[in-house]
Amino acid sequence: MASSTDRSTEPSVSDAVGDPVEPRWLDEDQQRSWRQYLEGTARFVEALGHDHDVHSAVSLGEYELLVRLSESPGRSVRMSVLADGLAQSRSRVTHTVHRMERRGLVRRTADADDRRGVHCVMTQQGYDLLVASAPAHVAAVRRLMVDVLTPEQLRVLGESMAAISEVCKHDHVL
Repeated sequence: MASSTDRSTEPSVSDAVGDPVEPRWLDEDQQRSWRQYLEGTARFVEALGHDHDVHSAVSLGEYELLVRLSESPGRSVRMSVLADGLAQSRSRVTHTVHRMERRGLVRRTADADDRRGVHCVMTQQGYDLLVASAPAHVAAVRRLMVDVLTPEQLRVLGESMAAISEVCKHDHVL
């Protein structure tokens, strides 16, 4: 980023009608918090993913997909709803489901009410693998986040990320 005195090389920002607008630059505290967030989330996701690689037969992404299915009636979710809930593109979820389908963890079925829709259904093998993976996953989440934060910090983190998620849902389409 250019220094605060030389903004000529920075991209311009426009308002809703395309008129140039001076960006609302982050102050020092905001910049520090922003960078701490980026580093913390990157390190957390990397560490949790590594833990899955070492202690589980499913990746972190596959684990979360199985969790979503396990919490749904009939362990079945429409693919588009699954992608939205996982905050991933439909094509990324399709590729993940395809890999998991080859391993017998899930299967795809046509939507009974809307033949254009496709559901992802957890198999018994997928459920058994989720149950086997859950203790190591929970232990890692506790070690890397829950036990590191005070109860108040954890509550505020959850509320903060929910607010950010809500804004991003409306601002960006996967």
